[in-house]
Amino acid sequence: MTHRVLALLGIATIGVLHPSSAQNLDRTTPPVLSPPPSLRLPPIEAASLPNGLALYVVEMREVPVVQFSLAVPGGGRQDGARPGLSSFAADLLDEGADTLDAFGIAALAEYYGADLSTYADWDAMVVSLKVPYRNLDSALSLMATVALRPSFRDIDVARQRDLRLARILQQRDRPESVANLAFNALVFPAGHPYHASLTGDSLSTIGLDSTIVREFYAQVFCPNAATLVVTGSVSVAEAMQAAQSHFGTWQRCQASAVAEAAPAQHDLTSPVDLSIDRTHVFLVDKPGAPQSVIRIGWPGISRHSADYIIIEVMNTILGGSFSSRLNSNLRETKGYTYGAWSGFAYRPLPGPFTAGASVRTDVTDSALVEFFREIRTIRDSAVTPTELDRAKAYLALGLAGEFETTSQMAGKVMELLTFGLPRTYYDDYVQRVMAVTAADVQRVAREYLQPDRTVVVVVGDVASIRAPMDALGLGASSIRDLAGQPVAN
Repeated sequence: MTHRVLALLGIATIGVLHPSSAQNLDRTTPPVLSPPPSLRLPPIEAASLPNGLALYVVEMREVPVVQFSLAVPGGGRQDGARPGLSSFAADLLDEGADTLDAFGIAALAEYYGADLSTYADWDAMVVSLKVPYRNLDSALSLMATVALRPSFRDIDVARQRDLRLARILQQRDRPESVANLAFNALVFPAGHPYHASLTGDSLSTIGLDSTIVREFYAQVFCPNAATLVVTGSVSVAEAMQAAQSHFGTWQRCQASAVAEAAPAQHDLTSPVDLSIDRTHVFLVDKPGAPQSVIRIGWPGISRHSADYIIIEVMNTILGGSFSSRLNSNLRETKGYTYGAWSGFAYRPLPGPFTAGASVRTDVTDSALVEFFREIRTIRDSAVTPTELDRAKAYLALGLAGEFETTSQMAGKVMELLTFGLPRTYYDDYVQRVMAVTAADVQRVAREYLQPDRTVVVVVGDVASIRAPMDALGLGASSIRDLAGQPVAN
């Protein structure tokens, strides 16, 4: 109580001593921001184990927590004829390992105060552990058991297969999920890794069994293709000792298997032609839907593009922030949606550019008009100085927040390794952002935004939205299912 009274007296004293401060504030103009400081990150130290496992360590002593993230190439882009296989195998890693079942693994993780997760993205299968330093050895033993000695029991495979089939069926009732599935299937044609869903479909899932999963795991889980990123309250020497203790007995794979699991190049070539000759409009029917889910886009660009920084500034203005043109127009001015956005997906095999929103059914055509107007406007005229300054500040000042936690740091290190970027990449990131000009923004908008060669996917009540959409003259519309296949009109 005494401390609280003293604090209140201190606040009151400030008000008495400086009564004119609040009165003299000009609240009609925002404060002027100082130039953003350069980001200074702790060094990323590299090492390796005798079995070929690459180790990267970032020491962060602020909190006694350690993160170990093991990434093994073999993500969704390598599923081949069985879409969803990598994510299915990753989901099974913590369903049973050695003598432990799923409950035993979860119970031990809780006892150690650890966060243990397994998943697959488009490029890798990942096992991640976050734990207080004092329980590191015990929790790391659990992580190694999950990563290196999974059971893949028939009963676990069958249970997870049934759960995935149920989730796939549930996606049909979620317009956002349907829009994303159809969009990827239509932007990326058959034969492209991104044509199918990361979690596969019913046909690819129903045939999965323990033999298939074991064979896939044996092919891709190779230490001489894997990366272990360690961040947190641990030194390089400690990380090396812990990694050797728990992953040192992991046996190397044959060179052929490693070559399949880890292609040497970081920019991969599309196996199919991705050119779009004109704008194509595809409708997925959701009778009686009160909203339409809109996706507009085309194949994206390489993360190694020399224009990457400028593109990010351009997209921040277009649809990459809350104050962007798309969101300000469709949400704040028109009231069509709760949020409109755009962005490029960067992967070793470039992902799509996508702009999207969920809008009221009765304004579907009007929303499309505004989307294309904003895309054309940023191509045809220079952005304002205020927009440019705001976008650059958004990226430069927000960068530090992407490295706050051990998990965020691990993710950023993984990103650098995935794309083969130098470990010093972010040292001059702020300076490069602040050097972008309005002319730069207009140049990349003209080069990388293609409103006349676009895939438009709308999930909604076709009976209500088709005629007004066709009247826009974007292109002849056709009705598709969630896999992008034609449906009789």
